[in-house]
Amino acid sequence: MASMNDDNTPIFSAVSSSARQLFQLLRCISFATKAQVQITKDGLRFAAEESRVMQGLAFLDKALFTTYTYTPMHSEGNEEEDAEIPAFQISLSSLLETLQIFGINDVKDRWSARDPTYGGVSGSMSRGGSAAAFDNRVLGMTGVCRLSYAGIGEPLCIILEETGVTTTCELVTYEPELQTDIPLQRDALAQKIIMRASWLYDAITELSSTSPTRLTIVASPTAPYFTLSSTGPLGSATVEFSKDPQLLETFQVPRRTVNTYKYSLIKGASRAMSMASKVSIRGDEQGVLSLQFMIEVEGGGVSFVDFRFVAFVSEEGEGDEEVDDEAGTDRDE
Repeated sequence: MASMNDDNTPIFSAVSSSARQLFQLLRCISFATKAQVQITKDGLRFAAEESRVMQGLAFLDKALFTTYTYTPMHSEGNEEEDAEIPAFQISLSSLLETLQIFGINDVKDRWSARDPTYGGVSGSMSRGGSAAAFDNRVLGMTGVCRLSYAGIGEPLCIILEETGVTTTCELVTYEPELQTDIPLQRDALAQKIIMRASWLYDAITELSSTSPTRLTIVASPTAPYFTLSSTGPLGSATVEFSKDPQLLETFQVPRRTVNTYKYSLIKGASRAMSMASKVSIRGDEQGVLSLQFMIEVEGGGVSFVDFRFVAFVSEEGEGDEEVDDEAGTDRDE
């Protein structure tokens, strides 16, 4: 057991000069209304999940904050030993509403200006799109966001200051639901592909024309090397990627793999796709898919948002139906 610190100081406090920066990163995992929060000495970890077949992880590194204070709790019965701050659950939708309380308008993302050709990006938008999305000079925003957490059972406090106006919000914290990360066997990867996130975003968008319910990902050491195929009530469609190093920066596929996922879940990561500069696509022998997005942030740094998905059971007939039920119904996009 852990106890509160005796001096009543918050066990966590941080100040950010950009509420938008936090908002944009956390909105990437807004497919769920709740998120589990873990405060560490290195940053804040937010985890959201859906039906135990999709998980989104956003890590707010302490480098994103101008000040970051982490005061470990003391273990009960041993004042000399530090204890990890227990995780808690909050309403993610309420947090996002709070962060944009002064108004955060969407700006065009890096893929808004496109060449007429499929998958192209105009020269003016090919660099710095996500950095522009976080640039306060573009938005005219100079507000300050302060976060603090006093201890177990206490609310997460957010103070927003802008042009002389201060707003204080306290979000109720809850005991976290039993949640474990969808395991990715890093020592048994069946594929690892790194590419520009724009290519994946364009492909997923193109495939949506058939109102698909499923997305099949095929990776092979021989042509066609990397294929995305969708099936739905309006038909099927396929996008193939060549092994060109200009397209696939890293391509490690020792043998052919075929896995199928619920399309609406994959599309749930599209906001991160539109903001990221690169994506690492990894899959293990069990069919677990990891999409890790590298997102450029203000000041030249990067942040990572990771999504994991469980594949449909590769069986004929009833096996797929069971996974359909477990995954739940499609969300309106």
